[in-house]
Amino acid sequence: QVQLVESGGGLVPAGDSLRLSCVVSGRNVGASTMGWFRQASEKERELVAQISGIGGITSYTESVKGRFTISRDTAKNTVYLQIDSAKPEDTAVYYCAAAPFGTYWGKGTQVTVSS
Repeated sequence: QVQLVESGGGLVPAGDSLRLSCVVSGRNVGASTMGWFRQASEKERELVAQISGIGGITSYTESVKGRFTISRDTAKNTVYLQIDSAKPEDTAVYYCAAAPFGTYWGKGTQVTVSS
């Protein structure tokens, strides 16, 4: 059973930074592709960043490139999402996921960016 527990969200002004954490159990983050999704109000959930199990190759959706950084700590079995230069359009509930995406979800963490 895979369990994902996200934390680190909050209310920040535009331009500020946040670091989201996802503690994972039941899956080795160093051997699995992991991703961060977000879902804004009345919008579909979207994948914003992922990191491959082998090689730790990262990829990002266009709207967050240069501002978001996904990383992992295999000793802590934790995945992170660093959000820099936050924008109001980043406001959403953020979820981490283990591939194959869509099978397991945590409760998410709310990020609100004020203008």
